[in-house]
Amino acid sequence: MSEKMLKFVEIGQQNPPKRDKNSRKEDFNEIYSEFIKGKANEQSSRCSQCGVPFCQVHCPLSNNIPDWLKLTAEGRHEEAYQLSQSTNNMPEVCGRICPQDRLCEGNCVIEQSGHGTVTIGSIEKYITETAWENGWVKPIKVINEINQSIGIIGAGPAGLACGEELRKKGYQVTIYDRYDRSGGLLIYGIPNFKLEKHVVERRIKLLKEGGIQFVNNFEVGKDATLKELNEKHDAILIATGVYKAREVNLPGNDLSNIFPAMEFLTASNKKGLGDKVELFDDGTLNAKDKDVVVIGGGDTAMDCVRTSIRQDAKSVKCLYRRDKVNMPGSAREVANAEEEGVEFVWLSSPKEFKGTNKVESLLVDKIELGDPDESGRRKPIIKENSEFEIKADLVIKALGFDPEELPKLFQEERLQVTKWGTIKADFDTMETNIPGVFAAGDIVRGASLVVWAIKDGRDAALSISNYLQLKQKQKVA
Repeated sequence: MSEKMLKFVEIGQQNPPKRDKNSRKEDFNEIYSEFIKGKANEQSSRCSQCGVPFCQVHCPLSNNIPDWLKLTAEGRHEEAYQLSQSTNNMPEVCGRICPQDRLCEGNCVIEQSGHGTVTIGSIEKYITETAWENGWVKPIKVINEINQSIGIIGAGPAGLACGEELRKKGYQVTIYDRYDRSGGLLIYGIPNFKLEKHVVERRIKLLKEGGIQFVNNFEVGKDATLKELNEKHDAILIATGVYKAREVNLPGNDLSNIFPAMEFLTASNKKGLGDKVELFDDGTLNAKDKDVVVIGGGDTAMDCVRTSIRQDAKSVKCLYRRDKVNMPGSAREVANAEEEGVEFVWLSSPKEFKGTNKVESLLVDKIELGDPDESGRRKPIIKENSEFEIKADLVIKALGFDPEELPKLFQEERLQVTKWGTIKADFDTMETNIPGVFAAGDIVRGASLVVWAIKDGRDAALSISNYLQLKQKQKVA
């Protein structure tokens, strides 16, 4: 074992510096600085190089974390990057937004022994940014072009990862997306303070330089049906994600100034990208000087409350029906929100939206936790006669996402879906009931993490390649 490793006993855990809470509330820039070279090497050297790397086991991509930590500790940063990107199409994204506290870092052996986890995400971000700065990140170079094409519907992480893997093999890849920019939720859903947009834009540019074609402002079902795309290409991947907001049907739901999370976040992100956003400019989707209430407890809710703070809201409250321990979102994001002045109203559930034409307040029930439900978390139960009122000028519903009705949207009634509306795909091959049409990411598994979408995209690329090779053999025969 290298003498550069196993230093967790001598060296304490250290994260990159975090900007002061007062200064970071004034802009949308990322809140964490990057490690400097010495600190990245030092923190990497804390890895215990354990025989069973639980960090790797609990990474959806099975990233070879111990090995690239060892390379970083030895100052071999280019090799560390090459190893990191061999299993991850967007390490610079995952290093920033993965909930490491629930995945790799949360399962670090030295964390379990009380020494504080290796700060894996920050080191992943450091070695990838070092790679970009030094020109180690190169466009795809195809040696043998294959005269078979794949159409990918959706330019989010699943679609991008699949497209890159297929292009590396030499296939002709076209990625269709209904928005004016590629990147999906990475561009329009996640705020800049977690993921600055240039990080995504340079990755898209690299894929274009590698020969992937992007067609934006393209709506399947309107500009072409799924059947027409399937006839145009040798294979299709559906990787649309899930965008339809879950509703909370309560009295007063039709009052104005009540919005789904994606409308609010998209308006803010578009404004940050320099677009003209009428509903933001006229104050409708702008939290400035408003009493904001966000309903929900996941990472999207945290994005909404922290965005509202930066838009200079008068007050920001987050209603969640369970307690802090049972929050589904990242503990790190909740802590950042608390530091920035968000008030969490735990064990509370909205009962009624009140107001004349627009929302003016919420009637809220207090909650107590009962026995665990099917998810393993304790079931919320409304306390009788416990209601109280909260003032609100703007309400944002961050209750999760469901699939759109794709068979109807794509004008392809044959496309089979599950009872939840997600696409029904073969567990092993990821092929749908329509030959040559595959599906990956949230549209199959339901709303999930970016890292899982990348994993699904990579798996889909392998399945599609196997399908096309078989198709080619049958053609020759």
